[in-house]
Amino acid sequence: MEIVLKNTKSEYYEIFSFLDLDDNHETFKRFSSIKGPLEARIFAVNETISSHQLSKLKHHFDKINIYSLCIYSNNRDTVLSGKSLKIDSTFIKEKEIKNKLLLFNSKKKQDILHEGTVRSGERISSNGNLCIIGDVNPGAIVSAEKNIYVWGKLLGIAFAGKSGNKNASIASLYLNPLQLRIADVIAIGPKDKPKNGYPEIAEIDKQTIIIKPHIIESKN
Repeated sequence: MEIVLKNTKSEYYEIFSFLDLDDNHETFKRFSSIKGPLEARIFAVNETISSHQLSKLKHHFDKINIYSLCIYSNNRDTVLSGKSLKIDSTFIKEKEIKNKLLLFNSKKKQDILHEGTVRSGERISSNGNLCIIGDVNPGAIVSAEKNIYVWGKLLGIAFAGKSGNKNASIASLYLNPLQLRIADVIAIGPKDKPKNGYPEIAEIDKQTIIIKPHIIESKN
């Protein structure tokens, strides 16, 4: 079963895969980090999901800002379970479900350019590089499979190299984050405020995240 959570005010969404609804506490925790208003779409192929399991799932959705919830399934019992809980549930063929999921996956962008402030509570994620022209406020979380560039103040949490890429880096004009993470290496933000006048970059050196001046060489 796949669940797509999409922010109704932006193009941001995440896809969650479930093998066992009764043993996914960590995934449920991630729900709360995605800010709404959200649309939740459940795609169940050849799966019988009981009303009890859906009720438990709905309980987690009730904790976050869900604007709408619907189920697509080729299993009639799953559709009936959803209808019994007054969830918008539609019976469609297996191929149609897979086509809908394929459409979501095909829309996944690699590099993302975000213009404007990332405010407290907001979260932006990229499957490639992430470039933000603006500030990242405390309480905001930005993450990327590759590198993160913040042409503004980085005051929130930044996670580069999500797939384990230890060569990833985090650069900012004003690097003073609450927390930095690159691959599996985590560091608390520096106590000293950055020196004005030049950007800085964080990268891994001998399993430790170091911060140094970000010198951009010009090509003649």
